[in-house]
Amino acid sequence: MSRPDLSFLLHREDAPAAPTSLPDLDSMPLEALPVFELPEDLPDDDPLAALIAELRNYQNELEIQNKVLDYSQAVAESASERFEALFSSVPLPLLVLDEHDMVIQANAMAHNAFQAEGHDRLLVSFMPYVCPTDTQRVAQAFEASRTAGHSEAHEVIFTLGSGQQIQADLHIACIQIPQREGPAIAQFMCAIVDQGPLLAERHQLQERNDQLHASERRLESVINSSLDAIICVDRDQRITVFNPTAAALLLCPVADALGSKLERFLPDAVHALDLAPLTTQAMLGEMTARTATGKTLPVEVSMSFERLSDGEVTTVFARDLTSHKRAEAQRSELEMQLRESHKMQALGTMAGGIAHDFNNIVGAILGNVELAKADCSHNPQALESLLEIEKAGRRARDLVRQILTFSRNEPPKRYAVHAHEVMRDTERLLRVTLPPAIELQVNVSHDLPCMLADPTQVEQALFNLTTNAVHALGESRGLIRMEAALSLSEQRLCDRLGLTLGDYLVITVQDNGPGIAPTTLQRIFEPFFTTKPVGQGTGLGLAVVHGVMRTHGGAVDVSSQIGQGSIFALYFPVMSPEILGIQPPAPPASSRACAVPAASAVPAPSGHKHVMYVDDDQALVSLVQRLLRRRGYQVTGFLDPREATQALRQNPFAYDLLVTDYNMPGYCGVDLVRDSKAIRPDLPVALASGYVTAEIEAQAIAAGALALIYKPNDVNELCETVDRLIQPQQF
Repeated sequence: MSRPDLSFLLHREDAPAAPTSLPDLDSMPLEALPVFELPEDLPDDDPLAALIAELRNYQNELEIQNKVLDYSQAVAESASERFEALFSSVPLPLLVLDEHDMVIQANAMAHNAFQAEGHDRLLVSFMPYVCPTDTQRVAQAFEASRTAGHSEAHEVIFTLGSGQQIQADLHIACIQIPQREGPAIAQFMCAIVDQGPLLAERHQLQERNDQLHASERRLESVINSSLDAIICVDRDQRITVFNPTAAALLLCPVADALGSKLERFLPDAVHALDLAPLTTQAMLGEMTARTATGKTLPVEVSMSFERLSDGEVTTVFARDLTSHKRAEAQRSELEMQLRESHKMQALGTMAGGIAHDFNNIVGAILGNVELAKADCSHNPQALESLLEIEKAGRRARDLVRQILTFSRNEPPKRYAVHAHEVMRDTERLLRVTLPPAIELQVNVSHDLPCMLADPTQVEQALFNLTTNAVHALGESRGLIRMEAALSLSEQRLCDRLGLTLGDYLVITVQDNGPGIAPTTLQRIFEPFFTTKPVGQGTGLGLAVVHGVMRTHGGAVDVSSQIGQGSIFALYFPVMSPEILGIQPPAPPASSRACAVPAASAVPAPSGHKHVMYVDDDQALVSLVQRLLRRRGYQVTGFLDPREATQALRQNPFAYDLLVTDYNMPGYCGVDLVRDSKAIRPDLPVALASGYVTAEIEAQAIAAGALALIYKPNDVNELCETVDRLIQPQQF
């Protein structure tokens, strides 16, 4: 408010004549205003009274303004104190700069940061502490704050007083200070926020984020490359993850499977989702999965339950058991084949032992029959009975040979054989005895490769199979078909039959008879097992076939259906080009002699030649003694080979020939051959056995034996061999 004008007081009528000078009120402070003593009984309309009232009002207003000014000054001083306290206590370096980069004010944090330790030099300038690479960017930030009032510069590198560098954000606020004269002066409030810890944390977070992304990629790679089907479902049982193995296993594209219900592929596993609140994992075992095409397959299922903030996630692992089931079936089949092989091997060993003893019995029977025939030439009735006994003995001898063929494990002498030749020879034998109601068809190509086989044993196997087919057809009209074809290498077939991988020539014998029951098929190759009536079969026919194929490195396979007949397939190895030039050997003689030709006539021995015969069977020793004595030989028999060795050692030149059995209790005939050669090297020696293998033959010849005699043999065969060895100059 303006001060009242008091100049009219100088012209009052009752004023003194001499003017009195008044002080300049405008230039005087409120406390220096003069105090006028005025009368109190002035009239109300007196101008002086009005002026006094106005002056009193003015004084009151001045007092009020004075109080307001005092309060404002107190508030300003309090705000300044608070600012100073805040400025000094903020845990950040704060500086106030002028337009010329001069530090007007700085708090303790700024001094500690930018002043060298141990120096009291004042903080004068700010920009020298900024890294040269960031100077221009900081200067631009100061200029920007003039216009906008504030600005920021991020990740500025500062060099502290200790020489250490920090990376911080610079926050600038521009304050315009007004002046009484001239333009306002700009000052800058600077706050420095150290970003080192934040950057380190940011770097750690970035590393964790990268690791998380890498882990996600690895997890995705593991899921996509897993050999098990992996399916994730949400709380609504909808599929959210469907890996490629699941797509291949369930025959469903990934895009089509996502969003589908789990029961579409694993209906039996849906009930296990209720276990989520109770456990984190569940092994469900074997289940049946359903593909998109509706096909079912066995799978092994397990589940993993995970609780997340947005709900539960269930991961289903399904492993295909198709190959496992196939492998189990194959293993079971191989185990059954192994058991059958062990059983057949055990039966073969047993049969071989029985045949060895039976050989001696049959040999004794046939030899005594020959002697009895010579003694009963004048008695036709007795001679007829002896002929029947001889016929039965020869059948028993053939039976023993079949048993030995089955039990023999050594490979036969094989060479290149044409299938059409063997099959035609078998056909000629069958045509003679084939019933008129049975038709025989032979289909074989001449272009087939040669097979590696012994033709005699192949004919025996084919003859046994066709004979069984004839017996199966009986008196009804039927058909027997023999065919040959080339079977190329097939892994599954070779594994099933226990064959080595390669090409095979397959000869099949098929009939349209009543077929074979499954229970019979399991025992069909067992020796002495037969379904024929008593007296019509020995049960060795198919056992011999099995033994022949085993020694040939091949296999026999059979398939049959009730009412539709049976098919037997013989697998023979195909001849390789390296041994294609091998020719069949000359027909073997009944007994083998080393470089000794056969003779049509047997001359009588000159003088009494002495023969030593060694065998553990008393009947055979007695028989041979009687046979050879009738032919003019002196025979000494021994049941114990050790006694024979002792007798030979005592008188080595008393004997002209040694014939010994191969297999004797606790002793081998080859050892006796060696001992005799050691005692007398020029003594002829023959080895007799009903089980002569290539190995035994090689051992006997290496030991010095001149002949191998097969048991049981005819009397004439035995005598011819003895004559040939004792009198080689006459042959």
